[in-house]
Amino acid sequence: MNDPSPAVPERDIRGNERTVLFLSGGFVLLFILFAALDLDGLSAVVDTTFGYATQYFGAYWQLLLLATFLVALVMAFSPLGRLRVGNDAPDYSTFSWLAMIMATLLAGGGVFWAAAEPIAHFMDPSPLFVAELGVEGGSEEAAVPALAQSFMHWGFLAWSILGALTGGMLMQLHYHRGWPLKPRTLLYPLFGERIMHGTPGAIVDTFCVIAVVAGTVGPLGFLGLQVAYGLRELFNAPDTVWLPAAVLLAVIPIYLFSAITGLNRGIRTLSRFNVMLALGLAAFILLFGPTAFIVDGFVQGMGTYVDNLVPMATFREDPAWLDWWTVFFWGWFMGYGPLMAIFVARISRGRTIRQIVLAMSVLAPVATCFWFAIVGGSGIAFELAAPGAISEPYNEAGLPAAMMATAQQLPLGTLIAVLFLVLTTIFVATTSDSMTYTISLTMSEGDEPSTWLRVFWGIVLGVMAMILMLMGEGGITALQSFIVVTAVPVSLILLPSLWYAPKMAMQLADGEEPGAVAVGAAPER
Repeated sequence: MNDPSPAVPERDIRGNERTVLFLSGGFVLLFILFAALDLDGLSAVVDTTFGYATQYFGAYWQLLLLATFLVALVMAFSPLGRLRVGNDAPDYSTFSWLAMIMATLLAGGGVFWAAAEPIAHFMDPSPLFVAELGVEGGSEEAAVPALAQSFMHWGFLAWSILGALTGGMLMQLHYHRGWPLKPRTLLYPLFGERIMHGTPGAIVDTFCVIAVVAGTVGPLGFLGLQVAYGLRELFNAPDTVWLPAAVLLAVIPIYLFSAITGLNRGIRTLSRFNVMLALGLAAFILLFGPTAFIVDGFVQGMGTYVDNLVPMATFREDPAWLDWWTVFFWGWFMGYGPLMAIFVARISRGRTIRQIVLAMSVLAPVATCFWFAIVGGSGIAFELAAPGAISEPYNEAGLPAAMMATAQQLPLGTLIAVLFLVLTTIFVATTSDSMTYTISLTMSEGDEPSTWLRVFWGIVLGVMAMILMLMGEGGITALQSFIVVTAVPVSLILLPSLWYAPKMAMQLADGEEPGAVAVGAAPER
């Protein structure tokens, strides 16, 4: 293992960490207090701002994600792709590196949505495919478009916004110029040192922390509901609101211990175990499930997805459908963008730009789509063989039911369902430990966040999820909508990377200091 310290002395921007902690922590407390005192009022405010966000920013987000993917690919396959950032050799093995990326970014989506979204699009096809192909819900012809639409939401564009450009930018600014791994650093090439000191930079960091808190608390809440539903279905556990809370009480120590022990122990170990368990379940389903349907569905679904990538990415004819599918997912993923870029930069030192882009924009998306084809494709196959087998539980109980119904159709169904619950728990734990670590890093000096900050934010994430869940469905629903609202300022922070990521890479290739292009900031020598 190489020394984790940056290649050059870290620049001093002390004095902002407490401001970010105060602003972000205070906002979280106010959100919970508002929800406790007047949940209906909070929901009304969130719904109104949600509507404005999707109406005025939805099209921009769609173009931003498409452009990010295309620019990243151009960089990867140009001579710039050969540039190695930070070190002569990587800090982590390729498997450990990819495991941390996959386990962190998939989160609960790796199980919640992998089972539920394909069956949802199968029963109620995307308006694009209805208009172009005349697809009817529940028909055999709806299977491939359903997988293709799911691939769209969890594929190339979604993964690219999570660090394909911004991860490389932060690595260059951190390891070659000494600026800290903080969201504001993404704006240094545009604004220079003005954004690095004082209130503006603290506000940028705060927006990004709030977005990640919302995006992480959501999966934690889903986890409680998912596991509680599974325990009721499998073991007749009591149907009480305290059961999901008890699940979270059991999960908090897991991800908290992982976050405290850091990247090289807890986070890496948990991620590796998570990926191995997912591979084992995937192999079992491929061997004993509807193998031919899965393989054909993946191949045809990917073909349909690639062939319709631009039309699907730019589809705007049904705003109501977009708001609760594509635009919702884009807002969720963008909210993670800056802090995921920090995490990617932290674990990718010594990697080339091409390796980072291909891992984030090609390899991880293809692996994710194959996983969706295995889990969601199996659900569609079972539904076609026995109409209602998956759709009825899904319609009655939502996301948690789709996974359980699919698992129980397989051989050793009860055991597989239990393993899926374990996998779901670890998926969410790996995201929560990484985000606890990265949030704390945003408020710390150097490359290792303070232990007390990790404990504080780990507890905050779990307790916030528990409180909102105990308030009933309205609490989690309000948070889901709020995730999209938080993406508005974050999406503006991500925009400059379209220009400055390739610009900085060209400077590094020419032997210049990356990032010395800031407005009002002379290049430093």
